[in-house]
Amino acid sequence: MKTPKELYYTESHEWVKVEDGFAYIGITDYAQDSLGEIVFVELPEENEQVNQFEEFAAIESVKAASDLNSPVSGVIVAVNEELDDNPELLNEDPYENWIIKVELEDETELNKLMNAEEYKEHCE
Repeated sequence: MKTPKELYYTESHEWVKVEDGFAYIGITDYAQDSLGEIVFVELPEENEQVNQFEEFAAIESVKAASDLNSPVSGVIVAVNEELDDNPELLNEDPYENWIIKVELEDETELNKLMNAEEYKEHCE
């Protein structure tokens, strides 16, 4: 299982990468592997507010459907439109294919997330 060290992780298997005040959010390798072949991603709208640990989207695979929860709070400034036509990109590389980009509201929220080592332990 791939777990990049520079990311933060949630118990519900989302990751977040922070760059220049923005948070890129996606699903982990563990999540995509557990879901199996992803066939649909219900993307939110730009300019929507997301709140830490609250649902922002849904994802469906041939095996299951799952809600996605935001690791941080803020306003969505971009959604990965490529996932509309190619949801399987999340299976190919879940860390290169983010789902939403959020203007980070409160960087101290990152303290409530796991680092790579903690996340690996959580998944075992």
